[in-house]
Amino acid sequence: MLPGPRSQNAGATQLPLLYARPATETNHVAILLKPFEKIALGTKSLRFYHADCLDVFRQHDPQSVDVIVTSPPYNLGIEYGRYQDSLSPTEYLEWTNAWISAAARVLRPDGSLFLNVGAKPSDPWTALDVAQGARPHLRLQNVIHWVKSIAIDRASAGAGAGLTRDLAVGHYKPINSDRFLNDCHEFIFHFTPFGSTAIDRLALGVPYQDRSNIARWQAGADGLRCRGNTWFIPYETIQRRDRDRPHPATFPSKLPEQCLRLHGLGRIQLAMDPFTGLGSTAVACARLGVNFVGADVDEDYLKEAVERVRAVSTNRMRKASLRAGQSGEAGQTRKTGKAG
Repeated sequence: MLPGPRSQNAGATQLPLLYARPATETNHVAILLKPFEKIALGTKSLRFYHADCLDVFRQHDPQSVDVIVTSPPYNLGIEYGRYQDSLSPTEYLEWTNAWISAAARVLRPDGSLFLNVGAKPSDPWTALDVAQGARPHLRLQNVIHWVKSIAIDRASAGAGAGLTRDLAVGHYKPINSDRFLNDCHEFIFHFTPFGSTAIDRLALGVPYQDRSNIARWQAGADGLRCRGNTWFIPYETIQRRDRDRPHPATFPSKLPEQCLRLHGLGRIQLAMDPFTGLGSTAVACARLGVNFVGADVDEDYLKEAVERVRAVSTNRMRKASLRAGQSGEAGQTRKTGKAG
């Protein structure tokens, strides 16, 4: 989930291990990087690189990536496996500018960058500062709010919701403070090259609660409306953090899956996550049948990401085998005229 180490020029200010400086003639990648792992899923492939994301960006042609879904380090002092997540604000924004510039170069003219950024109550500007860092390179087309936990009182939900009591769902990290509220959401900034990328709004459509609204709106002819920019996606329930989620800053695979669907699956030839971490974007691509490229400098995280994708691959093959078996049994039944 983190950028990689780079050599520093003599006399230059030292950045903490993992934070990359913008490319120069002296640190340009001259050779093609070898994938850490490559997984084939039918006609699709998922490639993982144990490398600095800037080096991986650099080896891709301009306008060669359709979608980037990622979550970089937040610079909030998070304790990663091996790395220090604490730069000065100026250094962090310089690094942010470097990797977003590299991402913008490889993004297709109708591409999308979905950037998940969080903050902490005592430093609420972090996410907005990162979004501002993208302004010289990309247009901010949509702002999506990832809601991780929400409380809904029965009266506000209305009778149609069928609630028998007030409801509180999802997961969040409690804050013991007399100044701050529990932080139950993060931003997903949707950047595009020109602010005019078409999206598939109804790929994430939700049914109208009031069926009479369908007739009022031409777009509601199929009974769906746009989900909007608030997405409730709770974390999957886990038993042990060290075993089931060995990374301090992840997002559920459903989040990148919704980003990919929103962009439009039929238009995606290649998706990318430059801060792969445990591979949530890779898992989403494996489920949806999308080519993927990911990078991370932490080998342990990459190994976990690869294992998660292999599990998806195994599950897909098992389901395909079951479907083939059921189809064969149905065909045999039709031939014999018998019902099992």
